[in-house]
Amino acid sequence: MKDKFFKALGFDPVAKQTSIKTEIVAGIVTFLAMAYILTVNPAQILVSPDLGAYWPSVFIATAFGAIIGTLLMAFFAKMPLAQASGMGLNSLLGGLVALWAADTYGVRFTLGQAFMMVLISGVLFLILTLVKINGKSFRELVFDGMPVAVRSSISIGIGLFIAYIGFQNAGIIVADPYVQVGLVNFTSFEACKTAIVAFIGLFLIAILDKLNVKGSVILGIIGATLIGIPFGVTDLSVLAGEGGISWKFWENFANFFAGENSVFLSFVDVFKEGLVPEGGSVFTVIMVIITMCMIDMFDTMGTIVGCCGGNRILSDENNKPYNYDKIMISDSIATCAGAALGTSTVTTFVESASGVEAGGRTGLTALTTGLLFLASTLFAPIFTAIPSFATAPALIMVGFLMVGTVSEIRFELDNLTEAIPAYLAIIAMPLFYSISEGISLGIISYVLLNVAAGKGKTVKPLMYVLALLFVLKYIFL
Repeated sequence: MKDKFFKALGFDPVAKQTSIKTEIVAGIVTFLAMAYILTVNPAQILVSPDLGAYWPSVFIATAFGAIIGTLLMAFFAKMPLAQASGMGLNSLLGGLVALWAADTYGVRFTLGQAFMMVLISGVLFLILTLVKINGKSFRELVFDGMPVAVRSSISIGIGLFIAYIGFQNAGIIVADPYVQVGLVNFTSFEACKTAIVAFIGLFLIAILDKLNVKGSVILGIIGATLIGIPFGVTDLSVLAGEGGISWKFWENFANFFAGENSVFLSFVDVFKEGLVPEGGSVFTVIMVIITMCMIDMFDTMGTIVGCCGGNRILSDENNKPYNYDKIMISDSIATCAGAALGTSTVTTFVESASGVEAGGRTGLTALTTGLLFLASTLFAPIFTAIPSFATAPALIMVGFLMVGTVSEIRFELDNLTEAIPAYLAIIAMPLFYSISEGISLGIISYVLLNVAAGKGKTVKPLMYVLALLFVLKYIFL
């Protein structure tokens, strides 16, 4: 009976070699792995101290953006992928509206101008997805035109990238004034508390996984959260409604849709103040929009390949995810909706890989995650009580699983024109803290090396165009 019900909704766990229970657990795992974005995103966008009053509204906008994007993945793309405001892109937006933006960009954008640029980039993204060339969208042509080695390197680089994020969130990696980053000082108990708890959580996940315990990742996250209590690192004050997060969700909603300090529909302010900030130029605005669009496109492409590639239930023999166009359409529509709500570019999250690893194979996983994001708006203190160090073990474990495809790349001297670009793409993602930067270096180096080796004719025209665009981005931004 249950199978028929979910099949009527468009989900067929049996056909995808999974079960309803596994799908729901996978959705919970995905949510817990990415729930940090609910509090991190407002902090990234409102990094400027004079914008602090907008925090509650950006929190709700972040949740609503994630709900819309993830439900699109569930019912339209029918894939176990979740969406939310992307890391990196939120930092870009935060830098545009910060007090010190004038020093960085020469101008400071208002929140309305920034969200309008996000909206335009989302519309442009949607057009590139819908417009067909010989039966394929521009974004699909980009995927098909990318060299296999570079494409395969994406999931590996993302694996290292999210593992790096996990080590950071756990407090295992810390800032070092001499070598930029280093290992936390384990001789100081106060300094290494979260690192110890994260390691316990990681070992718990690994042991449970080895014992074939279903939901090992979610159990590891919960275990790390509970262990953090006696260690004094799990902050339960949020459960008392402290920290700007209230249990009175109805008041939060009222303020979001009609309050003074709200980002909802703030993009319409540009019709009064204009899109170009004082002292700025149209060229600056255009380059920011193009940058947002390119980062979203390549982050999404890299993420879905990393999450679905190698899994023959979710991708083909070329590691191209099924329903590729629908995934991209879902992504671009979510970005437009997110801009209207008042959040940064909504994109597919790499943490979706944790749900896929937990057995997620259908849109039911995404539906579960989306409903939990909805619940987070009603019971925000509960969900925000899970600390980032508790979800770190899940990211580290997923990173381990994703780097396993490195054997698919032939790192040999007679294959340098493909091996070196793949290597650069892999190493750049964690070092530059950016998926798109890794992809761009991979593409640029692939074109240059093949041209230098006299193999320029084998490079597809689209690769030349992409390489040129990336070079222009580095020159002008």
